[in-house]
Amino acid sequence: MKPSPAAPSPLRLYGLLALMVLLWSANFIVGKLALREFSPLILGGLRMVLATVFMAPIYAWHRINRREETKIDRGDWPAMAFMGIFGVALNQLFFALGLNATSVAHCAILISMSPILVLLVSASVGHEKITLGKVAGMAVAVAGVLLLNVFPARGPDRARGPSLIGDMFILVGALMFALFTVVGKKLTRRNKPVTVTAAAYLGAALTLAPLTIWQLSAEGLGRVTWMGWLSLFYMALFPSVICYLIFFYALTHISATRISALSYLQPLLATLMAAPFLGEQITVPLMAGGGVIFAGVYLTERS
Repeated sequence: MKPSPAAPSPLRLYGLLALMVLLWSANFIVGKLALREFSPLILGGLRMVLATVFMAPIYAWHRINRREETKIDRGDWPAMAFMGIFGVALNQLFFALGLNATSVAHCAILISMSPILVLLVSASVGHEKITLGKVAGMAVAVAGVLLLNVFPARGPDRARGPSLIGDMFILVGALMFALFTVVGKKLTRRNKPVTVTAAAYLGAALTLAPLTIWQLSAEGLGRVTWMGWLSLFYMALFPSVICYLIFFYALTHISATRISALSYLQPLLATLMAAPFLGEQITVPLMAGGGVIFAGVYLTERS
């Protein structure tokens, strides 16, 4: 069956998806560089402010040029506020704290457990059922997390190598993203995805603003170099906005399952990039723990 004239060529579609995965993978490396010049709280707060600024014209374009309904139903405001505070603000804060306290490889591998966390959140609100096979898969993934922290190597990067506390921050951040996913899925049935995302980013920026301003008053930004600013702009524009646009564009042409399968490339690419750029070590426990976690996530999704 031939694709419709409006359908993009496979080369264009999968080229954009490859770019999306690459940009998301590089975000871990760029984040490490940014944390050399910004504290985790300032980085998370400024990233959300800039992401909101970048989303504003996209939201306006959808509302004016495409004449789409972008108003939010009054009954959805509590859920939208919940997404902004927990799903985005706390997700970004814990991601920055975790990335500052552990390695890129650990961050990328642990975030790949997001499907399991989404399952747990969905089950807690009655949207999913947890079977014996899913429990077995989750147990395997948890075993992988424990294995990941056996004899952690320490690289020369200033922001330290792997640590258990950093890994816990990343898992809490991933749990916040799971809340975003479950609540967002419900909201996008009645609201446009661009509306939900723009509102969530705005809510996150407002939530983090008081703490960010307080931190800025103590530290300032006078010592931030052009590399620090460039890293911040990258994190706000590419992973938060450009990748989002590619994701939803691709979602209109291929299934979410196919797209999500590509996310398993992120830990591999991030780990490979962290070795030359940050001097992180690829160790046996890292490879073993990562492999066990991937196996656990795979079993959970297929059960």
